[in-house]
Amino acid sequence: MLYHLLYPLHNDFSVFYIFRFITFRTIYATITSLVISFILGPWLINKLSNLQIGQSIRKLGPESHFKKEGTPTMGGTLILFSIVLPTLLWADLTNIYVWVTLLVTVGFGVVGFVDDFRKVRLRNCDGISARCKMFWLLLIALAAGVILYAYPPFQTTLAFPFFKGVRPDLAIFYVPFAMLVIVGSGNAVNLTDGLDGLAIGPMIIASGTYLLFAYLAGNANLSEYLQISSVQGAGELSVLCGAMVGAGLGFLWFNTYPAQVFMGDVGSLSLGGALGTIAVITKQEIVLIIVGGIFVLEALSVIFQVTSFRLYGRRIFRMAPIHHHFELKGWPEPKIIVRFWIISIILALVALSTLKLR
Repeated sequence: MLYHLLYPLHNDFSVFYIFRFITFRTIYATITSLVISFILGPWLINKLSNLQIGQSIRKLGPESHFKKEGTPTMGGTLILFSIVLPTLLWADLTNIYVWVTLLVTVGFGVVGFVDDFRKVRLRNCDGISARCKMFWLLLIALAAGVILYAYPPFQTTLAFPFFKGVRPDLAIFYVPFAMLVIVGSGNAVNLTDGLDGLAIGPMIIASGTYLLFAYLAGNANLSEYLQISSVQGAGELSVLCGAMVGAGLGFLWFNTYPAQVFMGDVGSLSLGGALGTIAVITKQEIVLIIVGGIFVLEALSVIFQVTSFRLYGRRIFRMAPIHHHFELKGWPEPKIIVRFWIISIILALVALSTLKLR
């Protein structure tokens, strides 16, 4: 919005020419998002507390979590607002990739909001059924995949890190592949959101990493030099990624141990969906496995645990997702959180190294 209002004035006032630069708008989208979080955060927490919108704790979970019963949840609405508004203010709103990502972000957020609301209203941990939730997530991801596939400049090739010459064209099959990435990312982040600050820390790191990927993919000269897929217009997603970083930092201020508020499904699903969509658009889908390694680990721990128990009647971990396993081994919650953050930073550096190791 600001870009469209102020940049045209650069012919009369040269100072407004700066709005042309993605780097400038990304920085201020990040700052705007952070300021919004700091301003609205305390108000939202008080509002959620007054409305008694508190977290319900599973009785089968670790006993240390019982004291968190009643902590305000649905704080992801703050994240969602802090992403959408700065993006609308600072991004080029004629860019289709921005709108597709916002479609998934808001769509997944609405599904998460309904799920959280039912949990609060019914005072249990069930929310909407898994089948119903998956249906709507797949439908939203399908819409995003079809829009991208129908957009002529978009590429349906798949790039593999470390192998510059391997780029198979999936053609129409790219749509279900994109759905898998987007929905898988959303659910993986959702599973990770189990400790104070555990999910938002790696999400900040991943968002910052994809901010760089988006900028490079959108720059024809840099993408050619690095031999990565060039996606005209993808650079504008840097603004959205910047907003995600700012929203994450702002939320972490209130979500750090001991948490004043939880993000709920409205936050985790929207963040995961946004990350998956950006990975698809920037043609860094496979690298998402590295960047979001913590999210992948959490999801796989649940899959392996369920599969092992159903087939053999035995559990691999003391409890899944895997962060609960470490809790039951006696690790203090802050230690688990910080160590997972450290691993996320290392994985992000490995993912960035793929830009040159091809």
